[in-house]
Amino acid sequence: MKIKSLVVIALVVAVPALACAKKPKKVETEAPAQTEAPAQVEDQAEPTITEECVMNVSLFHESVKNKQYADAYEPWWEVYSTCPNANKAIYTDGAKIVEALYQATSDQAEKDRLAKLAVEMQDKRIRFFGNDPKYPKEYILGEKGLAYVDFYGEEKLAEAHACLQQSVKGMGAKSKIQVLVKLVDVSYAIYKKDQENKAEQFIADYEMASNILAAMAADASNKNADIAGKQKDYVDNIFAVSGAAECSKLDEIYGEVVKNNLQNLDMLQKIAKLYKRVRCTESDVYFAACESAHKLQPTQESAAGCASMSAKKGDYEGAIAYYDEAIKMATAENELEDVADYQYNVAVYYFANLKRYQDARKYALASISTLNGLNITKGQGRCYIIIGMCYAASRPYGSDAKGAILNKTVYWAAVDKFVKAKQVDPSVEATANEYISSYSRYYPTKEERFDLPNEFKGSTFYVGGWIGETTSIR
Repeated sequence: MKIKSLVVIALVVAVPALACAKKPKKVETEAPAQTEAPAQVEDQAEPTITEECVMNVSLFHESVKNKQYADAYEPWWEVYSTCPNANKAIYTDGAKIVEALYQATSDQAEKDRLAKLAVEMQDKRIRFFGNDPKYPKEYILGEKGLAYVDFYGEEKLAEAHACLQQSVKGMGAKSKIQVLVKLVDVSYAIYKKDQENKAEQFIADYEMASNILAAMAADASNKNADIAGKQKDYVDNIFAVSGAAECSKLDEIYGEVVKNNLQNLDMLQKIAKLYKRVRCTESDVYFAACESAHKLQPTQESAAGCASMSAKKGDYEGAIAYYDEAIKMATAENELEDVADYQYNVAVYYFANLKRYQDARKYALASISTLNGLNITKGQGRCYIIIGMCYAASRPYGSDAKGAILNKTVYWAAVDKFVKAKQVDPSVEATANEYISSYSRYYPTKEERFDLPNEFKGSTFYVGGWIGETTSIR
């Protein structure tokens, strides 16, 4: 069959000589400088896909499969130049070909040409395949951003960032993991060059990428969940060491934002979650965001934030009321680790600030029960220590001479809790041992027990009052 003549259009450039015979000719048209693909001319005819195009696609694709990139170049260039709408492989294989030729040459002029080609290729792909349902324009912009990073490094950070950010915003949960990570990398590099003006952009990019990676990692049906989890750890580490996570830096950025968005629930909640994530919950900006968000729509995060704010102001009753709200909402949302933390915080307020020891024990036991339900032991130790401290601080037997001796029995009960704390949660062993050493010195002496023979019979003793526990006599 006679092969049809190729239709040459205005954008087509000269076909190079054989790649294996000599260096490919330079591309006569350069990739556009803007981050978006050039607008398509409506009345411009689509390139004709000839039999020769189809044959060349097969030729270069087979060479790429065999990693014979130099051999692949000539048929690939023929198709790319004359019928760029023939097949998506022009761009997926083309990226591999250009990368291989770039790495193989030491000629800087040739490297520059190939770098421009790598970026221009993505613009052309957007023009002809930007409506692809699986790999649409937004996905291709991610590939373009990666090309900027790979071929230009820090020379074109702004161009790379614009493409990567547009890609992630457009693809959302379907973003390519590599694009998510590179967005944070590039944004951080830009931030380091201009910390005063680029911190907010970096934080926003990190938040967006980190949230998507977290959702991917938590999705059991996602085959890349493990990779997403590791990459989330990576971007979290970048953010942690960046300095942008410092509370004072966040306050500089978001202080006015909160003041100007007191009725913007979405903005307030995002800011509150960010502050909570980086543990800046003592910040006045965090408090303001939480309080305003809570008024508009109470949530677990806003209730917890208001609790911290109230405690900082010395309003511990108010703090407990907010934590009780947070506990109810976190329970309804099945976020039980948060529930256990809130319960423990309430126990601390009751013990340390309000001296209501029975209430402190109630919440500490509730936190232990919550963690038991999750089969988590870490965190239980601190609760047992709080209970032991409550016992040690209690005086259930009055202030007369007999009561003074009997009051010392609380130290037996307290030490029991300290021992239990380190048994269930080795992370508190050092603290528990300190308390055991301190309070065991205050046990009733043999002489004191001899003076009260009716009370100290046998080997056990029932500690009365609100404590109501049986302990061993030591």
